Amino acid sequence: MKVTERTNIKNHPERTVTDDAPDILLAGMVAHVGFVDDGMPFVIPLSYHYDANTPGKIYLHGSVRSRAMNLLATGVPVCVTVTLTEGLVYSRKAMNHSINYRSVVLFGKGREVVDEGRKFDLFDKMVRRYFPGREVGKHYDAPPSADLGATALVEVDIEEWNAKARHGGPTGPDDDNPDAPGSAGVVDLRGV
Repeated sequence: MKVTERTNIKNHPERTVTDDAPDILLAGMVAHVGFVDDGMPFVIPLSYHYDANTPGKIYLHGSVRSRAMNLLATGVPVCVTVTLTEGLVYSRKAMNHSINYRSVVLFGKGREVVDEGRKFDLFDKMVRRYFPGREVGKHYDAPPSADLGATALVEVDIEEWNAKARHGGPTGPDDDNPDAPGSAGVVDLRGV
């Protein structure tokens, strides 16, 4: 995927981890989807599907009654972000509190997936991504046509992306001094 001026990381460019974007998207659970409708910006959390075998696409899932899904299906520009919060960083100095994270910001345009067989296949992959080991017919019933018709699926062609991460402890002036007043460290959120 390409990086342009729009996705070039300007603040803390040393935290750029663009090669990790697929892994972040595979590990994420919620995509925050940004778009403009009638001059008003919106950001909506949605479930999504990403597959490393089709790295140029991300699939967004929602109701056919959703304004966001209907608009995204028309091909309007969309911004999708996925963030993995890995730790809360506390410092002896207020300014140096932070968060350890990995995140992806991507831009693209969507279109509705209407083929019932393709929708079923993608929804099945999505269920297995969120719930590893679950199988249609064994752990849950296959969705009937009515359910597939009531659920929207938008395929977004990813035009460009970038990824950024922060790791490590606090960076305040006395954070590495165990005799300084206050406390410093990291609350690990991985696995929580």
